[in-house]
Amino acid sequence: MSPDAMLVRRLLQKDVGAFEQLYERHSRIVYSLVLRILRQGSTTEEVVQDIFLQVWRNSGQYDSNRGPFIPWLLTLARNRALDHLRLKSERQRRREEQTEALPQIASAPEFEKFLDEKRRAERVRSLIASLPVQQRKAIELAYFEGLSHSEIAASLKEPLGTVKSWIRNALLRLREELRATS
Repeated sequence: MSPDAMLVRRLLQKDVGAFEQLYERHSRIVYSLVLRILRQGSTTEEVVQDIFLQVWRNSGQYDSNRGPFIPWLLTLARNRALDHLRLKSERQRRREEQTEALPQIASAPEFEKFLDEKRRAERVRSLIASLPVQQRKAIELAYFEGLSHSEIAASLKEPLGTVKSWIRNALLRLREELRATS
């Protein structure tokens, strides 16, 4: 059983120490993803807090048999960030983007964690770059631009079912490749 899965198991028993360890291990990568989607520092901090609160409250939803914890957590983060974007009005979002500067992160990550995260990010970038062009574009539009499947289909001028297949196949391929290298 992976260390993350063991920590999630301890969360089911409301072990605060396990929650702190999960937060310490994964808050930076969750923050980075949410910030990339929302592009607003203070809002990102709120959404990250909501995500980890959801992990605390709903840790029973994670099933280690379906895959590693990190993809589950990042999917949760992505969905929460996109939900937040959809709830805000366009005018409000523009006003905040113009007036808010990104906060600087005060503490430096430990060297080994930094290297692990860097290697993991490089591996994911490499895997995404190896996808066929259509799949790569669909993944980028979905995960980094926050578009729905229908919006992606319209943008790429492709049938909705085709776009859904591209995304599903790309995610399956990425998951297999990541499992093979971990």
